[in-house]
Amino acid sequence: MIKAGALSKGMFISLKNEPYLVAEREFVNPGKGSAFVRLKLKNLKTGLVIRQVIKSQDSVEDINVETKDGQYLYSDGENFIFMDSETYEQFHIPISSMEDKKPYLKEGETFQLVMWDGEPIDIKLPYKMVFKVIEAENAAKGDTVTGATKNVTIETGHRIKVPIFIKEGDRILVNTETGEYVERVN
Repeated sequence: MIKAGALSKGMFISLKNEPYLVAEREFVNPGKGSAFVRLKLKNLKTGLVIRQVIKSQDSVEDINVETKDGQYLYSDGENFIFMDSETYEQFHIPISSMEDKKPYLKEGETFQLVMWDGEPIDIKLPYKMVFKVIEAENAAKGDTVTGATKNVTIETGHRIKVPIFIKEGDRILVNTETGEYVERVN
């Protein structure tokens, strides 16, 4: 058990026997009354996001999770299929609960899987990842306003805004938390 005031973003807790990830946390100490914590929690089984307000002195159940490397094999339309590189055991993670990770999963890449009770409940993406641009719009001639951007499609099929000098075949670094272009990679 842990006090709600000690919770931080990225921690895993259990509410009503369901695993949740603390997506956002705001500590509020009003002038009158007791302090409380405003939480945005993501259910790791269903993908639903809920908002919860808990008094900072109340206890919540933190859960012990472990991480395991898993190679992303493919998507069957309903699940992401990962394989443990050591035991060759395969894990199925419902796409519906990990929709925000889909644009960054490259087949054959190894990612960290967060495991709880022997089941994968989350995929930890690197903060920044390199992707190849497979399709790029042509920039309009004379369109050189400061910060001019265009859309490109990266190898996973995701579309992203980049500066106009990026061409098809370039490799770019993308921030996986914000989905924004960072820089061109040689």
